[in-house]
Amino acid sequence: MIEIESGSPEGVVVATASGRVTASDYAERLIPALEHARTGSDKLRMLLVLGPDFEGYEGEAALEDAKLGIDHWTSFDRIGLVTDHEAYATLTKAIGFLMPGEVRSFHVADLDEARRWVTSGTTEA
Repeated sequence: MIEIESGSPEGVVVATASGRVTASDYAERLIPALEHARTGSDKLRMLLVLGPDFEGYEGEAALEDAKLGIDHWTSFDRIGLVTDHEAYATLTKAIGFLMPGEVRSFHVADLDEARRWVTSGTTEA
């Protein structure tokens, strides 16, 4: 499941993934949140938190994630991933340099730092 945090600054989406993430999580929550955030801002910033109860992506959700990245390739200014799942952190570091914006990963204990990094320079909501 993906939950979208309310009250983020303009152009910023903060999402928390728990359990198994499905394609409908993307279609019903994440993509609409990003589209809404994009209406008020030229560039998007996203903070994705994969907490300790995150179990992974279903196959179709992984495809939706790839499609989202392609569809919004130049839209992202910053993407922060918060996780203690080393495989996801390593993958983020491995492909982050391909993104036109900045990409960083953080440990769950550093959530506040990640939030500050993603939102720095934005107008608070």
